[in-house]
Order: sequence, then structure tokens, then C-alpha cells
Amino acid sequence: MEAGIYDNKVLIDHFINPRNLGRIEDADGIGLAGDPSCSDYVKVYIKIENLQLVDIKYEVHGCPSAVATSSVFSELVKGKSVVEAQLIDNEDIVEALHGLPEQKLHCSCMAVEAFDNAVIDWVIKTLPGSEEEIQSIVNSVQSNSE
Repeated sequence: MEAGIYDNKVLIDHFINPRNLGRIEDADGIGLAGDPSCSDYVKVYIKIENLQLVDIKYEVHGCPSAVATSSVFSELVKGKSVVEAQLIDNEDIVEALHGLPEQKLHCSCMAVEAFDNAVIDWVIKTLPGSEEEIQSIVNSVQSNSE
């Protein structure tokens, strides 16, 4: 690790002792962000009961910031309703970590994106036959936010 970049004790703790690391074999939704073939990535697994996020796990490949942001995100959303969890964004992650080096801010977006993709996967599985409509809505929202 580069000295100076990683002098944040909260970030280091989440890197050394990541929370909720792993996978859920019978996940209700699975989402991926990043590129597993050539760079950092996060894969999120979610378990939902009565619209509550009862469990979240993730697999992550990347730098200490990628691991720490995934860990913090999992703690921020676990136990919340799906709607409340989707309101957590990368700024909330950075705040919970007490900051993140400027050159590592992109890491805070991966867990959020992977979680959003897991929720989409859950919705598609919950509402069979609605995949095209849901994907159209997602594409519309994504294009409007750019």
C-alpha cells in the first residue's frame, strides 16, 4: 500500500477486517459492477424478505479502497428496506469512511452500482416476464442521469 494514501484508520480497518464478505448461495438478486476480466470489480448478493434487505454479501477484487467501500456500503444498507437502501449513495460511503483519497473516489461508486444491479435482478426474478420493460426503465433512468 502507498503510504499517505491509506492513512485513514476507518478505511484501513474495513480493508483488513471487511464486513459481510462472501456470497449468498440462494441470493434473491446478484449484481456486478466493474470488469472482472481486467480490473476492479464488486459482485453483490442480496437476500430480501418482506421488502427488507435481510442479508448482503459481496465479492470484491481491487485496491484497499474498493474493499473498504464495499464493506462500509454493506453495513450501511443491511437491515434497511430496499427503498431506503437504494437511497444510500457514494457520498454516504465516503462520509462513513471519514473521507477517501481523491484518486479513489470512483471505488465508492462500484458497490452502489453492483447493489442497484442486484436489486434489478431481484425485481426481474420477482416479476417474471417484465424483463424488457424493467430494462427499458433502467436505461431511461441511466440516460437521464448522465
